Amino acid sequence: MGVMNARRRPLIPRPRRRTASRTALAGAAALGMLGLTACGTEGTGGNASDRVDVVASFYPMQFLAEEIGGEHVSVSSLVEPGVEPHDLELSPRQTAELGEADLVVYLKGFQPAVDKAIELSGVENVAEATSYTELEERGSGHEGEAGGHSSGHGDEHGSGHEEEHGDEHGEEHGSGHEEEPAEEGHEGHDHGGEGATDPHIWLDPVKYAEVAGGVGEALAKADPDHADDYRKNADALAEKLRGLDADFREGLKNRRTDTFITAHAAFGYLADRYGLHEESVAGLDPESEPSGARMKQLHRVAREDDVDTVFFEAAAGERTAKTLADDLGLRTDVLDPVEGITDASRGDDYFEVMRSNLQALRKALGAR
Repeated sequence: MGVMNARRRPLIPRPRRRTASRTALAGAAALGMLGLTACGTEGTGGNASDRVDVVASFYPMQFLAEEIGGEHVSVSSLVEPGVEPHDLELSPRQTAELGEADLVVYLKGFQPAVDKAIELSGVENVAEATSYTELEERGSGHEGEAGGHSSGHGDEHGSGHEEEHGDEHGEEHGSGHEEEPAEEGHEGHDHGGEGATDPHIWLDPVKYAEVAGGVGEALAKADPDHADDYRKNADALAEKLRGLDADFREGLKNRRTDTFITAHAAFGYLADRYGLHEESVAGLDPESEPSGARMKQLHRVAREDDVDTVFFEAAAGERTAKTLADDLGLRTDVLDPVEGITDASRGDDYFEVMRSNLQALRKALGAR
């Protein structure tokens, strides 16, 4: 199958050639006054107008569309490399172009501006990632703040994943860390308030594989002539993701501790999948500031759970994470939420960055 480079086409809007019928439709829509111009060939040959026009909301959705669509698709992302996807704002022109896409691939609840724009665009074919897998609620804050991630430390491990350490760790720690009261005014991102659903499903390879199957079917519907290719590519990608899952299971065996500390609570699904316990400085919102009570709690967690590393993200969270690490005499390392690929990423695509995450976790957890 032909597979496109995941870093090649970062954003819309961009000019593109349409068939005569689509150009006529575009003229009747909001883009009519802007006009559509011709563009040259892109990628590995052929004309971009011969491919299915797919718009992805951010990198994990872009990667799925490119891997599954292969040579039959032309994929653009709403988010440029290095831009924080949570804070994306769209122009009226971009919203109009969404309506002209053959397929939009997005994750509901992750980028409020995208959710609204898709609703307004009237796009016919949509692949919405959360509709293909089950989401979990984690609360808007951190462990001990506004409900936080405390359920992941015990009962939540009984949610159907087979884990080597989850139940044992839940009994050992269930109420071991005393919760401090939340500071007033500490709210999460627009992923919701208390009981907010965690959108970071792509960090669990098994859930990501489920989404891949859904995107394959959406592409087959949008472009029936190549439906067999899309389904084959989706199956192949799912198989690679199952291999990544196996690597994580094997690589995280015989670990010293189950607990890891991160800058923001992006790794709950990954922790659930492999029987780990994530403690985060910030909550689901990477921009939120931790309270003094939360920082005191993390000091206690690090001592009690034998944590020797504080993880930050390549793009954010370094200052607070390093402050905590300095206070505790711990080292720092990068754990990448794979929301985008930049020059600072430890890898050129999803699989490379996730395997770098595995090696960082192995070292931090003392896996042998």
